[in-house]
Amino acid sequence: MPATARARCNVTHSRARADSRAHAGGMRVRLLLLALLGMLPWQIVNAATTVEVLETFPAGNSLRLAAGQNYSLRLHYETDTTTRLWVRPYLRGKPANAGSNPSLTYAAGSGEALGWFFLMEPGDAVDEIRIQGGDGSQGGTQVLLSIPVNIVAVPAGGAAPAQPQWVEDMRAAEAERRAQETNQAMQDSPGGAGIAFALMGVMLVLLVIAVAWPIRALRRWEGGWRIASMLPLGVIGFVVLRIVIGTAIDPTSHNLWPFEVAMAGLVSVGAMVLLSAMRWMQGVR
Repeated sequence: MPATARARCNVTHSRARADSRAHAGGMRVRLLLLALLGMLPWQIVNAATTVEVLETFPAGNSLRLAAGQNYSLRLHYETDTTTRLWVRPYLRGKPANAGSNPSLTYAAGSGEALGWFFLMEPGDAVDEIRIQGGDGSQGGTQVLLSIPVNIVAVPAGGAAPAQPQWVEDMRAAEAERRAQETNQAMQDSPGGAGIAFALMGVMLVLLVIAVAWPIRALRRWEGGWRIASMLPLGVIGFVVLRIVIGTAIDPTSHNLWPFEVAMAGLVSVGAMVLLSAMRWMQGVR
């Protein structure tokens, strides 16, 4: 190959290697920028809301808790955007068998919030409490604080311990704010008040039927049928008594009591339908 051709070839190869190195360098810079940008949302979300635990009741993070008894946390938060806060109990990385607080809406700024959870059955346990904040969606909710604990549920017995004043005060304030949010949501939603009124009417009619039908059967039926008609009334009575005793021990233990009564009413009506069908099939007048 002539010398001139070899020189041209070397120049071409040098330019190709230089272009390749420049391209690789540019790719590394772009990847680094993408990585940094990918980190920004996580940092912003976590910086937007911070939370700390001021105190708990019962005090401590290693204890035995009666099944159904609330473990309450007094939280201090700071946020630069509207957010919600949840206290979620976990066991070995999975949600524990427990009930926990719904969340109010907290405006930008700082303040205090009440979080709580309770274990369902004796033997249930919690080894981690995750305090989550955000809008409630999967992508818009983050774990703000993780607290290792050792809490195990034991059978309930004896009188419940007296609650400190901060629990009572924050619970009352929370109930008042929740009522305000519910009223505001009903006002903002077209027909919301009408739907709520209709739902309450249906629940009331259902409860009247669930009580009146067994009472009527108790007066008119005879023998074993009369005894059977007492069972639906027993279901409703048991649920109502459980709610009364539970709320006397812990006012937050039956926050959804209307739905509990409604479910008991459905069971009562269903049982009466079944008993009436059996009587009809056997030709009992």
